[in-house]
Amino acid sequence: EKEARFNTTYADWVDADLLNIYAFNHSVRRNRTEGVRVSVNVLSDHKDLPVLFVVRQKEAVVSFQVPLILRGLYQRKYAYQEVSRTLCQPQTKAEVETQHFYVDVSTLSLNASYQLRVTRVENFVLRTSEQFSFNATAAQPQYFKYEFPEGVDSVIVKVTSAMAFPCSVISIQDILVGLGSRAFCPGDLWFPVGLTTPLPPQCPVYDLDNNVAFIGMYQTMTKKAAITVQKKDFPSNSFYVVVVVKTEDEACGGALPYYPLSRDASPEEPVDQHNRQKMLEVMVSPAITSEAYVSSMLFCLGIFLSFYVLTIVIGCWETCRQQKRKGLLAVMDSPSLDTGHSRSIPDSFLGHAPYDSYGYGSFGSGSSSSTEGVRDGMASAEVSYSFVGQEQFKRRTPSAPMRPLSIAMGERSLENVAGRPRLDSLSSIEEDDYDTLADIDYDKNVIRTKQYLCVADLARKDKRVLRKKYQIYFWNIATIAVFYALPVIQLVITYQTVVNVTGNQDICYYNFLCAHPLGNLSAFNNILSNLGYVLLGLLFLLIILKREIDYNRALMRNDAHALECGIPKHFGLFYAMGTALMMEGLLSACYHVCPNYTNFQFDTSFMYMIAGLCMLKLYQKRHPDINASAYSAYACLALVIFFSVVGVVFGKGNTAFWIVFSVIHIVATLLLSTQLYYMGRWKLDSGILRRILHVLYTDCVRQCSGPMYV
Repeated sequence: EKEARFNTTYADWVDADLLNIYAFNHSVRRNRTEGVRVSVNVLSDHKDLPVLFVVRQKEAVVSFQVPLILRGLYQRKYAYQEVSRTLCQPQTKAEVETQHFYVDVSTLSLNASYQLRVTRVENFVLRTSEQFSFNATAAQPQYFKYEFPEGVDSVIVKVTSAMAFPCSVISIQDILVGLGSRAFCPGDLWFPVGLTTPLPPQCPVYDLDNNVAFIGMYQTMTKKAAITVQKKDFPSNSFYVVVVVKTEDEACGGALPYYPLSRDASPEEPVDQHNRQKMLEVMVSPAITSEAYVSSMLFCLGIFLSFYVLTIVIGCWETCRQQKRKGLLAVMDSPSLDTGHSRSIPDSFLGHAPYDSYGYGSFGSGSSSSTEGVRDGMASAEVSYSFVGQEQFKRRTPSAPMRPLSIAMGERSLENVAGRPRLDSLSSIEEDDYDTLADIDYDKNVIRTKQYLCVADLARKDKRVLRKKYQIYFWNIATIAVFYALPVIQLVITYQTVVNVTGNQDICYYNFLCAHPLGNLSAFNNILSNLGYVLLGLLFLLIILKREIDYNRALMRNDAHALECGIPKHFGLFYAMGTALMMEGLLSACYHVCPNYTNFQFDTSFMYMIAGLCMLKLYQKRHPDINASAYSAYACLALVIFFSVVGVVFGKGNTAFWIVFSVIHIVATLLLSTQLYYMGRWKLDSGILRRILHVLYTDCVRQCSGPMYV
């Protein structure tokens, strides 16, 4: 046994018959924390017979061997000759107390020389908003203590480094052993409820690569790391910040080192990594306060509620304007007291909707024949059609004489067909009954292949049938949303629970510098940011509901403009779009509970839904008869989402996947373009290639003609 002093290097030797004991003593103050660090370097190269160092303290024992063997991936061994460990801070009851600790050195080797040095750690207690620099290796980890100041409920521990590799781990560990949230503190000693003796500090601290994940919170880092620590999770109002350099860089996305290639090398032989060192800087700064949480939430809520207020104001103003216009019309239509005739309405007033002339499906600058057809359609207000069985009867007044059947079938103006009123079928409201008539099918082929189409040409089907058809969009997406969201919510709750229980913050990919926890949620602000999707989606649904109610009231009043003028109105796709927008907010919030590689499709699935429904709605406005059904549309969107998921899982660096996907994408785009170009009047059968070649030959080889449907 030897009396030893701090900051002195002891160069000595030891063998199987000799045990060296170094006795140290130092003064411990109750209101001051100091760290003690033991550094050793074994100069002898006896890997099979290491030197054992045992540090005996008042309430803890730390032991390690040199060379220190740490295991990496695939059980690879790495040997370290220089080892440094920081000792636990012992508790004291007195104001000042002299405590002793001993360093025992022993080995089974014949002769092993070493160097031993014990020092005090400068800046062992971190100060708020002050940066501290230090070095660390896999065998020389560092940890520091932080104590919450008064009035600070949460802090952010930021660790930075100028070098990405070697990979390192940042861990936050509690100071006291086995202390739960239910505890009280008499003086400076901590007691769990029901006990009368203080708990010792957590010794030893888990500060090696093979045990740093045993307790507390931890995350890997290359150049930056940040962990938000809440005071409520540490009843002692203090914690350890542990920094460990990993033996391998695979956890940070780096490459695995190669084993040395030599005749004498074996997989069981430890690898010497030489100087695997990293310089880091740590700073602890206060996080946002609870008042900032409340003000931010209210500000965010107020921003989106202002859209509701603006919508109400615009709605009230529009209602007042329409009431004023109706009053003016009533005055204009009432007989004059002087002449007894109705007052004239100014031309400028007639120019405003909905009192301008009927122009449903007309062209502003069309040909004379199309203008004629529109006039015929306007003049045929007395024309009606009724379909009884397989016969079609036409009833005309003397002002519109009957044309011969041959002219009607061959030479008649197609614009007259387009201009006829779109009255409801009296025999049935089933779409299939309408389409099975041979002459109507003939009309379908003729009308949809016209060179110049009007909206009326593609709005001939029964409106009640189409209304039911497009309502299926809403009910289908509501069903999809329920069955999609329930397992998603369950999964992300499980993810968050695993993160909270294990402390492994590598499971979720947050922006840790801007992740503000609330309750059990690690990044509440990321979830709150999706509030706009839900609130604005709900506002969209309310606006559509108001429009549908107004439209139905106009139909009940037999308003001619609502019945026959304007683009056909169907609200089912609008409801589906609003539901998809709200579900995007919900599922994006679920994704941001724990964003990672496996649940990325939660955030993107309803983005595809919204984009697809918007395209369908734009197309449906002027093509209501030939728009896709809900079943085929959602089947195609499901295929899109499937490829997005497969791309995330298998697409990284997989050339074969991208070749297959590109071919499918090009073919699908060609098919969809053909469907839109020919208005659905084409067939995908065995003769499709022959017809394609025929079109190319006639339009490109024999004569260079432009597209028929400009």
